[in-house]
Amino acid sequence: MPDFKIVVSDPTAKNIRVIPVKVIGTPDLSYDERHKEQREFVLCKANPKLIEMLNPALGVVVIRIWKNKANREKVNIIAKIVKDASLDLQTVFVPEALLREKLGVGEAIGEIFRAPAFQIRISGADAAKLIGLKIGDRFEGSLIGLSNVQLEIRGGSDLAGFPMRIDIAGPVKKYVLLSQGPGFKPREDGEKRRKLVRGNTISEDIVQINTVAIFIKS
Repeated sequence: MPDFKIVVSDPTAKNIRVIPVKVIGTPDLSYDERHKEQREFVLCKANPKLIEMLNPALGVVVIRIWKNKANREKVNIIAKIVKDASLDLQTVFVPEALLREKLGVGEAIGEIFRAPAFQIRISGADAAKLIGLKIGDRFEGSLIGLSNVQLEIRGGSDLAGFPMRIDIAGPVKKYVLLSQGPGFKPREDGEKRRKLVRGNTISEDIVQINTVAIFIKS
């Protein structure tokens, strides 16, 4: 059965506002194998006014906790954010099990911002719905838990990292002469090389699908 990593980019995530917060672990939010494998979004809770300030169009945020700023060591938690009016403006709840697994503590100081990009995995019957779709096609965001949005396929790659190309028809793998990417980055003007690439159609051999969110006006 197919198993895909869906990478989602939010084209509206510009001038991102980063807000310092206290991150507290709570046992009320679950964290299990599906979350660890990125097959389901982790949930976090925040004050509605904080969510309004962040303006996460897809409802997905990044909670960044620095372990060592000097060495650029950090933990990034990608989560769907839900409202909790009982929280103060600069407190965010996350699953306690996640916080202890990543940092060994029950609370920490961090920062939160809307996610410009993130990924989630799908498999089985859900993944099978994408077989046969091509670069440029769209599918409903509800397939990965996002509402009021469609996802436009912009590319992808197989297990070996060979990229899909829009100009190669079908679910094929073949050598082609390239003068530009994806699949080849020339080092000098006019350089061409024969490279192995994937066609523009999703098959079970594809492991990563790159998408851009297209917002649906209600």
